[in-house]
Amino acid sequence: MMSQMGRDREDLAATRTPATMPRCTVLFVCTGNICRSPMAEVAFRSICDATRRRDGGVLSDVVVVASAGTANWHVGSDMDPRARSALDAAGFSGSGTPAAQVSVDLLNQADAAVALDRGHLADLRALAPPSVELSLLLEWDGAARDLEVADPFYGSVKQFDACLERIVGGCEVLAVALAARLD
Repeated sequence: MMSQMGRDREDLAATRTPATMPRCTVLFVCTGNICRSPMAEVAFRSICDATRRRDGGVLSDVVVVASAGTANWHVGSDMDPRARSALDAAGFSGSGTPAAQVSVDLLNQADAAVALDRGHLADLRALAPPSVELSLLLEWDGAARDLEVADPFYGSVKQFDACLERIVGGCEVLAVALAARLD
C-alpha cells in the first residue's frame, strides 16, 4: 500500500513507534518543486485534515505528505510567491517543505509518488522502486479530460489560480480513494 516520509523529510522510523507511524506517504512531484508540487502538498495536507475516516479520525492521522522536483534548480528554496498567493486566496494555510530534488532515497520512503505531468511520471518510472505506486494526479479524477497540470511558472497569477484549481480537484478525489484504502 503506502509507507511514510516525514513532513520535513526526516526519517520518522527513528522517532515514532509503529502505533503512531502514518500508514501512507504521498510524494507530489513536479519539475522544480516551487510551483505545482508544493501547491499539491499544501492543498492535499489540508484536504487530508478535513477528510474523515470510518474510525472517526481524519486522513492526516495516517498520511504524510511531501513534495519534490525532478530538477535541482531550486533545492532549498521556498515555493514561488505566486503559488503561495494562490494557496492563500483559496484558503489553504500551511507551508510546503523547502524544494528538494526527487531521488531513489526519497522515493524509498514513499508509498505513492504523484506526478503533475507525463514528463514527471516518466522520470519517476526511471527512478522509483517497484514498491512505490506511481500515478498522474489527474488520473484520480475520472472527470478530467486532460491529465496534465500545466506549469504556471511563466504565467500570470490567474494561471497559478487555475493550476491550483486543477490540483485541488485531483487531490480531493485522491483523498477519498486513499481514505477508502486505509480504512
